Amino acid sequence: MSFLHNSRRPHLHLVALLTLLTPTLAQATNGYFSNGYGAISQGIAGIGIALPLDGLAAASNPAGTALVGDRTDLGIDLFRPKREATISGNGFGANGNYDGNGKKNFFIPDLALTKQISSTTGLGLAVYGNGGMNTDYKTNPYGAFGSTGHAGVNLSQLFITPSLAYRVTPKHSVGLALNVAYQRFKAYGLSAFDNPVFSSSPGNVTDRGADSSTGVGVRLGYIGEILPDVTLGLTWASRIRTGKLDRYKGLFANEGGFDVPENYGIGLSYRPTSSLTLALEGQHINYSDINSIATPLAGLLSGNKLGSANGPGFGWKDVTVWRVGASYDVNSTLTLRAGYSHSDQPIPQGQTFFNILAPATVRDHLTFGATWKASASNEISAFYAHGFRETVKGSGSIPAAFGGGEANISLEENILGLSWGHKF
Repeated sequence: MSFLHNSRRPHLHLVALLTLLTPTLAQATNGYFSNGYGAISQGIAGIGIALPLDGLAAASNPAGTALVGDRTDLGIDLFRPKREATISGNGFGANGNYDGNGKKNFFIPDLALTKQISSTTGLGLAVYGNGGMNTDYKTNPYGAFGSTGHAGVNLSQLFITPSLAYRVTPKHSVGLALNVAYQRFKAYGLSAFDNPVFSSSPGNVTDRGADSSTGVGVRLGYIGEILPDVTLGLTWASRIRTGKLDRYKGLFANEGGFDVPENYGIGLSYRPTSSLTLALEGQHINYSDINSIATPLAGLLSGNKLGSANGPGFGWKDVTVWRVGASYDVNSTLTLRAGYSHSDQPIPQGQTFFNILAPATVRDHLTFGATWKASASNEISAFYAHGFRETVKGSGSIPAAFGGGEANISLEENILGLSWGHKF
């Protein structure tokens, strides 16, 4: 921005704001993407593509910005994951059980504003955690290979999403949003990989503190009633090409590249009675397009060093997430919700060794939520989500150069959330 050459103070204020708002760990539920945005959506399994519920609607589908009215939403989640790994049959003596829960509790804020500037047009701004991953192993699982100290990573992504939506007809709307991404990352305890044999940029693999990058993408959406009481939603978000994480250009492919993958989805909602709403949606996330996420570890031993153009990553596959949920108005002041989501497994059995750092294995979530309308203008919403423990058992997962054997990784999650919504 042009004012930055005159004073660093605005820039410092912006950095401070982003640091405060960026969650230390966003809900790493479907790979590292959050399963939903806002307490109301998360109470119904993260559904939102065809069912806009509050000011955070644009995080799922920007067409919803024209359908939620004038409102402000402010929320906070308590996220408590349990990350574990086991190594067996290793010739270098790495066998054992490893606890990645050096930090147990994470608080994740979100906020949103929407304004209907005419009978057909709505504007919105949503700020939320898009995704993340954290591990902290006090006993280093790579210690037998030469690493020292704690081992772990911390990735967090903040999205700032301004949106514009237009009602083409009273029952059909389209929307456009910008996804302004800010991400922070750090890694530590990986000195076994920080050498010319394994990295294209030794000294930029581990223990370099936090680095950050930014990028901008777009999200498009449509919501419309296609049959009486049946609503269809469609949404697509572009890949976000972020700047390089220069401090970790010897770890991530393409000299520190870590773009946000393209994703898209479809949803249906059905209102069989005035009190009951049923919803179903699917979302696809293209992790395979991002080398630093998708390239298998095997390349490390065939000339493709960490940090190179085709350098090894975590070996993740694309995932499709299915969500189903229901919302029931008990009376004019109380609404109850429940939902279930199921995701493909992004981590193949042969890729568990490096994914000790990012054991994003959870596939199934059960959620419950409620909203209490304290007045005509104010409402309080809460939810609870449980991510069932999922273990990926390694198969040919530790290369012979590291002593062979298998690494098993697991994750379980519990999330509590609370939000306040104010309607103008």
